[in-house]
Amino acid sequence: MRICFIGQKGLPAKAGGVEKHVEELARRLVSAGHEIFVYTRASYTNKNLKKYQGINLINLPNIATKHLDAISHTFRACLDLRKREVDIIHFHSIGPASLIWLVKLLKPGVPVIFTFHTKCYEHKKWGLIAKVYLKFGELIGCLLADKTIVISRELARYTKNKYKTEAVYIPNGVSRLKTVKADRIKTWGLKKDSYILLVSRLVGHKGVCYLIEAYNHLTTDKKLVIVGAGAFTDGYVKELKTLARGNKNIIFTGNQTGRRLAELFSNAYFFVQPSESEGLSMALLEAMSYGKAVLTSDIPENLEVVRDSGFSFVNKDAASLQSRLNYLLDRPDLVSLHGKLGRARVKKHYDWDNITEKVIEVYEGENLARSASGALATRAKKFISTIF
Repeated sequence: MRICFIGQKGLPAKAGGVEKHVEELARRLVSAGHEIFVYTRASYTNKNLKKYQGINLINLPNIATKHLDAISHTFRACLDLRKREVDIIHFHSIGPASLIWLVKLLKPGVPVIFTFHTKCYEHKKWGLIAKVYLKFGELIGCLLADKTIVISRELARYTKNKYKTEAVYIPNGVSRLKTVKADRIKTWGLKKDSYILLVSRLVGHKGVCYLIEAYNHLTTDKKLVIVGAGAFTDGYVKELKTLARGNKNIIFTGNQTGRRLAELFSNAYFFVQPSESEGLSMALLEAMSYGKAVLTSDIPENLEVVRDSGFSFVNKDAASLQSRLNYLLDRPDLVSLHGKLGRARVKKHYDWDNITEKVIEVYEGENLARSASGALATRAKKFISTIF
């Protein structure tokens, strides 16, 4: 099959769950014999890169601002689809999904898949108008796509209750990652088990402020390493660094990839995920795959992944987080045990090869073809009846 992916920033993935999701899925689809096309943004992917790990890259201009970045690129991608023969069009994220109606008009009869990653309008970086538009995109995606995929069981329950849509649950996955020795990270004065790790975009809903506040009240020689950068959130990043000012044991590394990121995961004492909202965190899965014990906020999306293989604290509560940090700092035996439990759990439930097979089943489903051949008017009627 010829399959087009729309909504991601581009490949190769530098940071961000959607980009990593698309990269892992697309390259396995190529290995399975499918022809994959991924739309990439000029501000993210080198325009001269036409192919990556067998994946065809279509680079298009975008307006690289906070509010127009995704939608400007998605609009161009939808128009570009007119000249391409494709069997499946696969949208990612609720913002880009707002233009599924346009693809339905331009490529009638071609099945459209929508992967619902997270409720982006819950993220603090968006203002009122942007949040309203993102909710509109969620509505369009859940009602006009021929099949909706959700990456968490919590989102499956949500789409069924709100839109009466029977979404297919197919989670994010993670590769079986091998630990590597500390080498390049020595430039930050880091060695095995000498630090607590967070890997995240530095945006408000990721809860980084609670972690810094909690860490500032600890008495420990273990450092706090914060890996990641902002996403049109320079003001928030400045606030975080102000909050950490005066504590020489808090290290901001910026975005990291490749060997250096692997070393940071491999040699951490344990991993912290303090997010206020999530879809299904790729960084959390990666930490568990590296055999790291994890401490997460107690939101349903985190608890769904961790279950009894990790630890949690009360969401948005720095005091609760501080208490759990102290507990784990004093219990290296439990940290080691739960690291092993976490690795076994993701190996069983979040394996990318199994996940890819499930996505292919969606692509090849008879009901999908039947749904795509239905008149747009029928879907519009369902859309209008849901609103009113």
